[in-house]
Amino acid sequence: MDQDHPRQHHDIGGVPAFMCREVDTEPHALSDFDREVDALRQILGQKRVMSVDELRRCIEAIPEADYHRLSYYERWIRAIADHLLRQGTVTPDELRAALEQGG
Repeated sequence: MDQDHPRQHHDIGGVPAFMCREVDTEPHALSDFDREVDALRQILGQKRVMSVDELRRCIEAIPEADYHRLSYYERWIRAIADHLLRQGTVTPDELRAALEQGG
């Protein structure tokens, strides 16, 4: 990256701290949460509520401390929630109520 376009916190390609680490290629089971978030993203895409590009943009907009603390699918659900709130698809009160009900 050059000075006009500094590296963002989500852009870790080529960063020495992340290089030369062994990549875990073993299959791993997805949790129910992971599958549900993926299904929600697919539904939102099919309904043209949120594209994959919008998901990526919203993930990249997550503040750095949160970005590194959250798991892969936690970043997805955070990005989805941020997008739906910004679009006005759901209100903060509706989201809060759904979370309190466990759904």
